Order: sequence, then structure tokens, then C-alpha cells
Amino acid sequence: MSRNDERPEEPGGGVPEQLALIRETVRKAKVPKAKPRTWRGAPLAKELPVARVMVNKGVLHLDQYFDYAVTEELDAVAQPGVRVRVRFGAGAHNVREGRREGGGMIDGFLIERRAESDYAGPLAALAYVVSPEPVLSPELLALSRAIADRYAGSLADVLQLAVPPRNGPAEQKPSPEPLPPPGAPEPGTWERYAHGPAFLRELAAGGAPRAVWNALPGPHWPDELARAVAATLASRRGALVVLPDGRSAARVDAALTALVGKGHHTVLTADAGPQKRYRQWLAARRGSVRAVIGTRAAMFAPVTDLGLVAVWDDGDSSHSDDHAPFPHVREVLELRAQHSTCGFLLGATSCTVEAAQLVESKWAAPLRAGREQVRAAAPLIRTVGDEEVARDGAARAARLPSLAWQTVRDGLKSGPVLVQVPRRGYVPSLACERCRTPARCRHCAGPLEAADQQELHCGWCGRDAAGWRCGECGSVRLRAQVVGARRTAEELGRAFPAVPVRTSGRDHVLESVPGVPALVVSTPGAEPVAEGGYAAALLLDGWAMLGRQDLRVGEEALRRWISAAALVRGQGEGGTVVVVAEPTLRPVQALVRWDPVGHAQRELAERAELGFPPVSRMAAVSGRPEAIAAFLAAAELPDDAEVLGPVPLRVAEPGRPRRPGDPPVGEVWERALLRVPPGSGAALAAALKAAQAARLARGGGDPVRIRIDPPDIG
Repeated sequence: MSRNDERPEEPGGGVPEQLALIRETVRKAKVPKAKPRTWRGAPLAKELPVARVMVNKGVLHLDQYFDYAVTEELDAVAQPGVRVRVRFGAGAHNVREGRREGGGMIDGFLIERRAESDYAGPLAALAYVVSPEPVLSPELLALSRAIADRYAGSLADVLQLAVPPRNGPAEQKPSPEPLPPPGAPEPGTWERYAHGPAFLRELAAGGAPRAVWNALPGPHWPDELARAVAATLASRRGALVVLPDGRSAARVDAALTALVGKGHHTVLTADAGPQKRYRQWLAARRGSVRAVIGTRAAMFAPVTDLGLVAVWDDGDSSHSDDHAPFPHVREVLELRAQHSTCGFLLGATSCTVEAAQLVESKWAAPLRAGREQVRAAAPLIRTVGDEEVARDGAARAARLPSLAWQTVRDGLKSGPVLVQVPRRGYVPSLACERCRTPARCRHCAGPLEAADQQELHCGWCGRDAAGWRCGECGSVRLRAQVVGARRTAEELGRAFPAVPVRTSGRDHVLESVPGVPALVVSTPGAEPVAEGGYAAALLLDGWAMLGRQDLRVGEEALRRWISAAALVRGQGEGGTVVVVAEPTLRPVQALVRWDPVGHAQRELAERAELGFPPVSRMAAVSGRPEAIAAFLAAAELPDDAEVLGPVPLRVAEPGRPRRPGDPPVGEVWERALLRVPPGSGAALAAALKAAQAARLARGGGDPVRIRIDPPDIG
């Protein structure tokens, strides 16, 4: 070491001596040594020296708690709910000084502290506590366990969805003090609903009402959701609202901020980065904010003293999680409402069959407006059937019938016009070419398929369907076709050359458009909001919407149409919607009458008669043929379980988009559907979970995927 005023040595001179001096200095320095991860010989905590830990292993045969020893040094911070690191996988023979050693480091959650362990052998010690922040509350743990059991999954997988990854800087920053609760809001546009004001009053008084809300079309639903949240906050309780996308969450966020001001709620969406998102999540867990607005992942948000859970547009596919065990937002919030004894609100401009079942079973009450309010808020609906298109030769070539062309021209005089085209990638199933009735199997009512122009067969049970004949009109001809949004935009651009054409879809979704004349071509679910509402809307290719391979095709088509039509001005303001579909079809008639509830009730009655979900419970089991056969043979299914199939799945091709759950590229997989009547759903889930756990414990083999209540069953 030399002083600053000393002359430095020549380059390269004395380097070995300097390195030796540095090594000696480091060797003599009294730096703290790392503690051994086995804590061999360390004294145990004097009270409750056993920690029960849920390790982060998502395999089903390890879906249990494991006991670890708590050392005296970790006694203060090793509290229930904190994140820990433990040694996992050491054999029982690897024991030194009474402590189990070896294994790899793995994350986990400390569930509880106990005085004794149920395990008679030596315990490994907790390696360390990652953070003293208790992120897993008893309420969240109970909810996660219920979700894991319902969907035949593991608790570790659910906790991966429920608790976000830790972010140190966000955790170290204190959350602000909570604001005093706001006053109870005025009913506002809730006055349009028969029991709307009473619903808000019950929330403000600390009650727990449950309602299925069929919202009127128009721009008022974000404010109405915000008023339900404000009423809950007024009772000194928390609220949680889950929406299908960030655009909807932003609208409710703005409405709630305008109603009660900033600081009462937080927003949890995928747009926020990891640090911001975790900081907002901690603010809810610590009680700094009592209301949370967010997308799917927010369904597990740790809201303090929960008073209301709400979900908007439960039929949207984004509410179904793509990660194991694939929970649905609606089901999770139903469980939260039961566990926390809080209010429940399921809202949408349309109505799913599951929502209709909640009302029919008396679990929730209907919250609707009278017919006069519906007629005042809804636009005029006009239909163009295939016969009219056939008589209109020019329109048949351009897919724009004369009525639709005239509606567009009139609408462009006063504002923008929305054109909805089925999303690219829809694969319609087969239907009658003459009357458009979906082709169904005579044995199980499953959808008929003819992959690669092969023999006609059922997509559920696999039976041959040669000699099919339409039960409605007697025709033997089938059809399937769809045209994308890009081609539609080009056709409209040529038809209206002086009008700007904007597109909104998968690659680029518009949030809003100005209220000036323009053509907005959108795929379903990507429709932007227009300032002042759209003057008119065209719903093209109704056949393609109604011809997809899905049990709920009619419900989904109606939901897509109503979501788009709800953005159009009311009939009194000249709003008009033209749907190009056969007028006699049930979903089209429901749209014309603006009666999604009646449509859902009729669908529910038919499914009850045929034994289809949601009246029955269903599970999909997929994998290689030999793996599926072995799994079904080993599973101890309930006596009333019915096995449909297995049938081959479509082989995934390289370079083509794949959905979650699709088989690996190039592999031949099969799928079997398991159906049980009401009351046996829990037994079916338990049987599948036990069979999968036993299979994995034996070494697994080819993968077998299980999905309870699959959203798409054909």
C-alpha cells in the first residue's frame, strides 16, 4: 500500500508482492461466515419448534405439508404466512447429529408452528426465512385449498397463482395509511333497475346480497360498478372487482376515482411491472386500500374484511386461467363469497348459462331492468337472412347486403360505424347447408367433424356418422366457411372510399375512437368505445359465429353480438344494428328482442334434459392413447360417472399457433370426457386427483392432462 504522495513503481513491478498482500489482508479480515444451511447443532426454538411448510412442488403426490425444525435464531421471523427456503429431497439415511441433511433448496410457505411433529424421524431445519412479510393469510390458504380440491390440482399450483413473486424494493417500502371510508353513494343510474337502489343500500348497511345483474346497454355500467364498490367501502369493508381486460379495468378505475377520489383503491393488471404490481398487492394485503380492481390474477387479491366480490362479463374466455389447475374467476369468487360471507355481483350485458343457474338455484337474485328501460336503452336490431342475401346478387359477392350498406351510409352521417367480423382462427364445425342447424351425433349429441375431408364422425364419442341427415329440414349437405377482418376492411374501403377505415384486433386493439364518421372493423372482444356511442353497427358472418365447435356456441355468439351492440346509441337516438344471420335462429331472435336472460334460461333447460354442463360436472382427460387407457383403467371413478370417448385430438402442426392444453407438435393424443350428475362433481375431482397422484408416485410415464369443467368441449 502506498501513500498518494509516493512515487508509483514501474508498470508490472511488484505485482506478485501486491497480490500476496491483498490475499493476506482478506485472509485476516474478520468477515462473517455463511451459516450452514443444515443448522447442525443449533438450538431449537423454545416454543413451537416445528414448522409445517408447503413446498413449491406442484406435483400431486407431494400435495401435502412437510415438517421442519425451527432454530432459535429464526424463532422470531418464522411466523405463519412467510416465505421460507428449505432443503427438500434428502433421504432418511442422511442424518447427522439428529438433523436431516442434504437435498436441494426450494421455496415454500410456512403454514403453521407446532409443538410436535407427526413425523417420527429426524427433521431438517428451515434454511432461512426469505422475508418476514406474512403474504399467505389463513383466509387465502383456505380458499387456495378449496380451489385445488375443486379442480383436482395441487395447492402449490394455486399458490403460484394467488401470491405474486416477491420484489424486495417494493416490500421494503411502507404502504400509505388508509383513508377514512367515503359516504354512501347516490343510486345514480341504478334507479333504472327495479332492485338496484335496494342492492346498494344493503351493501352500505353491511349486508351480503348476491345478485346476477343483467346490465342495460350503454356507457353506464362502469359507473354502476363503481357505486357498488363505493357502497361497500361506506360500510368499512373491502371490495374486489375482476374484469376481462385492462381496457375494462381502466374504465372502472376512472369511474371509481371520479366517485370517491384517489387512495381508496388500487388496480392490479398485467400492464404494471413486477415491482409496481407487487407494491399494489401489498397495499391491499396491509389494509392501506380496501378496494381492488383488476383482471384475472386479481381474483385472489388479499382484500381486508371483504364485503363484495364482483365479476364483469363472466362469459369472456380470459376469465379462465391457462395455468394449472385452470380455475375460472366466477367459480373462485363464488367460493370467496361463501368463505367470507360477503356480497356477490355477477354483471354483464349478456347472460351465461352458469349465471342463469345461479338464479334458478336461488343462490343469487336477479337484478334486471323492466322492458320499457330495455327498449329505451337498446338500439334497433334488424336482420338479413341467407334468402335475402341470395336475392341480392351484388351484396352476396361483397358480403354487404343492401340493408347493411344503407345502414352504414346513414350512420356515417352522424358518427362512427362499427363492423364486427368473426375472429381469425375460428374453426367452425359442420352444419346443415340449408338451415344452418349444427350437425350433432345421434348417440351423444356431440359435434360432427370431418377432419381433412375424411369420414364424418363425432368429436365426443368418436362414433361414425355416415348417412347423416339434418333433423330439421332433411338436407344431407354440410358447409363451413369464414372470412377474416382484413379482407372485410379492404372491401369496405372500396365501398366507401371517402371514409377512414380503422381496424382493431389481436395485433392492435384500439381503446377508443372519436365520435366522428369512420368505419371501425373489429374482431369480437376488441371493439373500441366510441365517444357518444356508435351510430350503427354491422354484425357480419353470423353463420361463422354460430358454426364453431362448442357446446355454448349460441350463447357465445349472442354474447359477442350484444357486447358490440351495447356500444351503439339507443333506438331513440337513431342507433341501428344489422346482423347478417338467419333470423329464425334462437340467438338471433334473442338479440332482436334483447333478451339474453331468456336465451340462457332455455339453454339451461335443454342442458338439464341432456345432462350437459353446468347441470352436470365434466372433466377432460387427454394424453397419448396408451396413457389414457391406463389412467382410466386405474381411476376409481364414481359409480354414476359416464365416459365419453376417447377420441383423437387434432394433431398440432409446426409453426401454427397452439392453445393451452393442445398436444405437443406432431404427437397423436386422445381426449376422454368424464361426466357425472349433480352432486358427484367433488367425488369425480377427488378420484381423478388420487389417480394422477398415484400415477406420478409410480414414475409417471407419458403425461396425462386433467381439466375440470373445460371451457371448450365441442
